[in-house]
Amino acid sequence: MSSDPWGRVDETGTVYVRTAEGEVVVGSWQAGSPEEALAYFERKYEGLVVEIGLLERRVRTTDLSAKDAQTAIGHLRSQVDEHHAVGDLDALRGRLDKLVQTVESRREERKVQKAKQTDEAKHAKEALVAEAEELAQSEQWRSAGERLRALVDTWKGLPRLDRKSDDELWHRFSHARSAFSKRRKAHFASLDAQREDARKVKEKLVVEAEALSGSTDWGTTAARYRDLMADWKAAGRAQREAEDELWNRFRGAQDVFFAARSEVFAERDAEQTENLKLKEELAVEAEKILPVTDLKAARAAFRSVNERWEAIGHVPRDARPKVEGRMHAVERAIQEAEEADWRRTNPEARARAAGLTGQLQDAVDKLQKQIDAARAAGNDAKADKLGRELEGRQALLDQALKGLEEFGG
Repeated sequence: MSSDPWGRVDETGTVYVRTAEGEVVVGSWQAGSPEEALAYFERKYEGLVVEIGLLERRVRTTDLSAKDAQTAIGHLRSQVDEHHAVGDLDALRGRLDKLVQTVESRREERKVQKAKQTDEAKHAKEALVAEAEELAQSEQWRSAGERLRALVDTWKGLPRLDRKSDDELWHRFSHARSAFSKRRKAHFASLDAQREDARKVKEKLVVEAEALSGSTDWGTTAARYRDLMADWKAAGRAQREAEDELWNRFRGAQDVFFAARSEVFAERDAEQTENLKLKEELAVEAEKILPVTDLKAARAAFRSVNERWEAIGHVPRDARPKVEGRMHAVERAIQEAEEADWRRTNPEARARAAGLTGQLQDAVDKLQKQIDAARAAGNDAKADKLGRELEGRQALLDQALKGLEEFGG
């Protein structure tokens, strides 16, 4: 008979293993020595130790599911319970029991973790839905569209919830995207219609602009081009290709007109500059007439200058007031000389002036006598009143005397 701490072989070749509950038959061995029998069943035990160790490691280091772990534990436990090995089978049962606890603990941890992940996923999807519903009202078509596409990618990366919750949230999310797409499509359809209307308006403006490009009615046509430009801006934008093509035609027609006008104006400006030089020379000649000493000669000289002045064309607009003002000053001086001469040589006017002066002088003399009489009688109030009246009459007399002097005394 042969034995070791965990088993023995009796004289009949029966192999036993020692457990906490006593010896249990492992099997029978007839092919060799008892030592070989124990060694064989001890190797069977070592195999179980290795398998249990591997399972413990898998449970600890991999994401082995609880179900698969329990199946593997049950398989190993059945092998231990069959007692076909010699060794500390109770220790193996203890390791398996502990492993069952570990698996259950991991199952609970994963359940809690999954619940947490599900809750986080639900909140994340609710946030995506809320943002999508807000974006559905946006008119930032490009940025909002790009953001909605990014939200879809984010949604796909989140775990699924229970079917009802996931379907409800997805329905809201999908509805928000559809609402945005519908609004965007309607907006661009309206925009296309507006651009088509703008194209038709601008076609008409281009046709008119091209028709005006050969006009020589410079002022009226330039004003019309300004109106056309205002209409162009008010029409809005057409489709890009049509806009560019129409604008090139519109601008080209304007360029033709304004280039021709500039050429004509340049010639006119040169002519008017020469006219200004000639008129300035005539203004100098006219100014030499002053002061007027011989009215008849002055009239003849000014008439000669004025005839040559009228024969000269326009001068630049900004220079016109100054040069014409010089001629008008000479003309006014001659007119004033004529009026003074007329007053000196008009007998009727002289007689009227003399008569008025005589009447005023008589009135002054009469008032003075009345004042003297009032003073002599001691009536100062009356004298003061008459004195104020005398001041007015004396002023009129002084003015009349000055006018009479203009007639030669």
